[in-house]
Amino acid sequence: MTRSLYPRLLTFVLLSAGMTVRADIPAGEPGGAGLAILTQKALVVPLEGAQVINHAMILVRDGLIEAVGPQGEMVVPSDYEILDVGNYWVCPGFIDLHCHIAGTFGLNDTVYQTNPGLRISPETVPGNPRLKLAVAGGVSTVLFLPGSGSNMGGQGVLLKTGLDEYEAMEIRNPGSLKIAQGDNPKRWAYGMGRIMMAWNLREDLSRGKAYAAKWEVYERDGGVRPKRDIRLDVFRDLAARKTQISTHTQYYRLVLTTIIMLAKEFGFATYIDHGSFDSYLATPLAIDAGVAAILGPRQVMWPRPPRFDTDGQVRGSAWGFQKLGHKRIGFNTDAPVVPEEELSLQAAMGVRYGMDDSNADGVRGLTCIPAVTSGLENKIGSIEPGLDADLLIVTGDPVDPRTSVEAVYQDGRRIYDTQTSRRRW
Repeated sequence: MTRSLYPRLLTFVLLSAGMTVRADIPAGEPGGAGLAILTQKALVVPLEGAQVINHAMILVRDGLIEAVGPQGEMVVPSDYEILDVGNYWVCPGFIDLHCHIAGTFGLNDTVYQTNPGLRISPETVPGNPRLKLAVAGGVSTVLFLPGSGSNMGGQGVLLKTGLDEYEAMEIRNPGSLKIAQGDNPKRWAYGMGRIMMAWNLREDLSRGKAYAAKWEVYERDGGVRPKRDIRLDVFRDLAARKTQISTHTQYYRLVLTTIIMLAKEFGFATYIDHGSFDSYLATPLAIDAGVAAILGPRQVMWPRPPRFDTDGQVRGSAWGFQKLGHKRIGFNTDAPVVPEEELSLQAAMGVRYGMDDSNADGVRGLTCIPAVTSGLENKIGSIEPGLDADLLIVTGDPVDPRTSVEAVYQDGRRIYDTQTSRRRW
């Protein structure tokens, strides 16, 4: 069989199979040819079940994954392009739930301590150079967020990185409501302590929850239409669990407040998006409240102070959460704090500093875990039928820093490959 990682715009014949293989129609184009990818190893990483299929075939049509399974159990439809990547692996595109580089200057409006109505989506710049590097690093989806200068920074937006128009990039808006409980908001104006931060948050969360409840009653029972408050509209999505609160929260006591206040007291879907230092000590409560730990950019804990309990060794935050039984551990960059294209290195550091990767937890933390955490598990994050064909062709284990991304497919279309142009700084 002819092996070609990058079929050119021509028609050629696989004599051994007796098929015509076309590469002149982009895979995923409506009415065009489908794509059959043959690979040594597919990291399919569903939330449950087998994580790997060896000697796999992935069928892609109309931008979606049509089927996946062992090559010996599948048949390539006659009109499909065949892409045999040889010993290279295929995995889902990486997902970063803490990104600040999808625009020009970011958004950190600190006029008010809480800004739930602020939206970062108009700041998005499709195809900017930093997003292009992100694609080269295998990052296919980001949650573009406001900064953490204020206690409630506003609404993020979930975006696909490799597309040229905003309308095509947007997956969900709002992608989250950004809340910061770390040290950054303490610098606001006269210096805001944690007691005042908690008071501010409760005030807006209470107003927002009451506002959402009024709309829920109106939509169910009719009556007098509530007066719209654009500032509080995001709470309707939160109450309906259509979006989540992504929380800049670091130390144990801050994470404890995150879980108790946001998840338990107010009942909103919430996740940790820093989880540094001794935050892993809150793991049992996080598990009970369904709060995922999306860790970064700090991945390492030093063996001091003693409460870190790292057995005198340098350990990772992922190690701490996993040690106490957490199954929903992901990674982020807080780009540009860590460059977006180095997202896979964040997972590599988690594994290097103690995380057990025997069940592919490293690559799961780049793919299916952030997808489930952001409510997108029915769209991205795994190689399963019906999901978007956001796929990477890689030279080996994505959590090994020696591995390189050779090609990126988004919605079934090849948007990057190293044969055409290897992107560098």
